[in-house]
Amino acid sequence: MAEDFEFADNVPPPSDHMEDSDGLETRIKKYLRGDGANLEALQDKKLRGQLTVREKLYGKSAEAAAKAEKWLMPSEGGYLEAEGIEKTWGIRQESIAREVDISSSRNQYDIVLPDLGPYTLDFTCSGRYMAAAGRKGHLAVVDMKNLSLIKEIQVRETVRDVIFLHNELFFAAAQKKYPYIYSRDGIELHCLKDVTMGGMVGNFRTGLGRTDVMQVNPFNGVVALGHSGGTVTMWKPTTSAPLVKMLCHRGPVSALAFHPNGHIMATSGKERKIKIWDLRKFEVLQTLPGHANTLDFSQKGLLAAATGSFVQMSGNFSESQSYSRYMTHSMAKGYQIKKLLFRPYEDVLGIAHSMGWSSILIPGSGEPNFDSWVANPFETSKQRREKEVRSLLDKLPPETIMLDPSKIGTVKPPSRKQKPTKQERESEMEAAVAAVKDMPMKKKTKGRSKPSKNAKKKQEIIARTKRPFLEPQMKEEEALSRKKQKTSEEAELPKSLQRFAWRKAT
Repeated sequence: MAEDFEFADNVPPPSDHMEDSDGLETRIKKYLRGDGANLEALQDKKLRGQLTVREKLYGKSAEAAAKAEKWLMPSEGGYLEAEGIEKTWGIRQESIAREVDISSSRNQYDIVLPDLGPYTLDFTCSGRYMAAAGRKGHLAVVDMKNLSLIKEIQVRETVRDVIFLHNELFFAAAQKKYPYIYSRDGIELHCLKDVTMGGMVGNFRTGLGRTDVMQVNPFNGVVALGHSGGTVTMWKPTTSAPLVKMLCHRGPVSALAFHPNGHIMATSGKERKIKIWDLRKFEVLQTLPGHANTLDFSQKGLLAAATGSFVQMSGNFSESQSYSRYMTHSMAKGYQIKKLLFRPYEDVLGIAHSMGWSSILIPGSGEPNFDSWVANPFETSKQRREKEVRSLLDKLPPETIMLDPSKIGTVKPPSRKQKPTKQERESEMEAAVAAVKDMPMKKKTKGRSKPSKNAKKKQEIIARTKRPFLEPQMKEEEALSRKKQKTSEEAELPKSLQRFAWRKAT
């Protein structure tokens, strides 16, 4: 029963006529701003005409976006589709391997190295290279396109984690006492037991107990920590206090992950609950049963959770924005999963466990179209060099890290000390009025340029010019008069009732 399934994108390509009549219309509906307004019910002809023009503009913009998607994003992602009463989580990796092509079936493998584990791994942003690290000192860099080993070294001490730096040429390993930086050829470049170049950006104590979980939000660069008291804190490098402190669980936080859009966070606690959070409102969207030692979001929003030797994938496939079970996978008995990581731009999930590492197929997890300016799996050395120069020019200092990065580049509102004084406002107003007075009036026909009408228009323009300068002063005077009125009302109360009057807290 579990062998009868199909991929959602495994359909014959439509003809040009079908694409123009059906596919383009479907794409246009995706970009339209909801249903159009009922313009026939409007009595005002002028308003109806304006709204008609605007609706046409909306339709043209949606059509242009749909055509751009058709030509610039030719590949479409697909998910597993079950038939009848069958469920997608009942489909096994063996059944998927019989249906996919040869190049995809190569992404299913198990590397067993029991003497050097448990392992952890990391992918580059393009998904082309993988770094694997064993707890007993084994470090390896693998080219995932042709599954060839680039370099492996033995550092002869404990390795706790590994991560690529800005590209595949450098990677860092958290070893027994210090982090080390290596080149792709295995050459040790630096040991971070002391800082020989630059300076320490930040060094803070949380004061919230043991911290075993750390993740970086890809949207704003804020670092999130999970603590033993169930609290999740978010930090920037230049502040000694957390930007956000959230009580997420009643027990220790065991895993944490961010959605690629940066607005959704998943946390897991020891009380056997997985929670999905909306970081724009800092509230729980959904609570899932179960425990996870590691969590990870894919590029298309699938959530993978693992505990022991069992992996479960959940997806958001309905309009209610709720996650439901999508696929499951069980490792061999005795394999303890340490880390899950989706491979970018591929429907592949990497699993690092106590006996080595494995790779399984998760249809619909990866982005089918890549932007060569962001991440190019087929990048040449010249393209990599140009990209590195651009990234260095676009790099922002640590002071710009904040919860809302859209504020970068905006003008800071003036403080009270920076606000102009009354004399400065008056001088600016006089200069603006003088400029308006010297402005020549346009001559009009049919008696519309009479001196009386010109004088009236001049007065209206002068009043309009004065308004921005007078409004702040009027607001200050109103606030002052309101304050005086309140104090006078308090004074009018009898002496026995004055103690019940509202007073400003000191």
